[in-house]
Amino acid sequence: MINSPAIEIGLNAAIVAVMDHQPMILCIPGAEHTASLALPSGPFDPPAHRTMELGLRGFVEEQASLKLGYIEQLYTFGDRGRHQTPGDPLPHMVSVGYLALTQLSEEKLGPEKFTGGKWKNWYQFLPWEDWRGGKPVILDEVILPALNKWVETHSEKSPKLNPRTGALSPSARLRMAFGLDGAPWEDELVLERYELLYSARLLEEVVFDGHVSTTNVETPLGITMMYDHRRILATAISRLRSKLRYRPVIFELMTSEFTLLDLQLTAESIFGRPVHKQNFRRTVEKAHLVEATGATSLRTGGRPAALFRFRRDIIEERPMLGLRVGRG
Repeated sequence: MINSPAIEIGLNAAIVAVMDHQPMILCIPGAEHTASLALPSGPFDPPAHRTMELGLRGFVEEQASLKLGYIEQLYTFGDRGRHQTPGDPLPHMVSVGYLALTQLSEEKLGPEKFTGGKWKNWYQFLPWEDWRGGKPVILDEVILPALNKWVETHSEKSPKLNPRTGALSPSARLRMAFGLDGAPWEDELVLERYELLYSARLLEEVVFDGHVSTTNVETPLGITMMYDHRRILATAISRLRSKLRYRPVIFELMTSEFTLLDLQLTAESIFGRPVHKQNFRRTVEKAHLVEATGATSLRTGGRPAALFRFRRDIIEERPMLGLRVGRG
């Protein structure tokens, strides 16, 4: 009789909040041998948790005193070797990744109850994704030269699209993911860009995974995360950027009252690019997503700015309504 390998199910949460118009992710210390950060994680306990989502909400509230708002399951990450090394007697870990949104109040900005937990700007992990100040310097100086060199070392005899597998050639992947040769930069392709960088052995995760002894670049490309947690983060950012266009989930990140400028800067922080101010306001007002409270804010330091709140009844009227915004 063949013994089946032991498997455990872990729940990994990409918990997103916005602080000072910056997208933040809650991190905890990674395993000692990785010397990196990790996403909050907890085991799924079927006797105690009726569903995985309830299990996730429970351990986050217990460990970090955070009540999560919107939660969405992203993907099941179960590749062999993601938590194990050959001969490791521990059970194989299958991780279910989640995107979770929360609001940060003043009392939540102190030391989190996760041991050593901290909020980090998510662009510290994926710096090539932040275009709010223009094209990131790291793209032209480090990433694109290294990717072009990687493409040159791979055979280009295969067609742009393999008819048998549907797989794109390295050059086609590079063009589409990074918006080269006339292709647009698509802000939702965060995961595709991460996986291309991993395939080209430019990320330190390939060393931790045992594929190589060193990366193909001397400059670290963002903060490394334990195991495949940076891939889970890239998946979460991709999903959130997409979701904002057809669901009003951005308001899960807003306080109860806010200015339209606050809302615009929050949208820009998530998309990683500026948006056109007048068009953004017209889009919000035309969709009837917000309503004026009658109060004003003096935080801008200039003229008093009108305060708004989210019209939650819009979800019942038009649940598939989001922010279809253009570039600035």
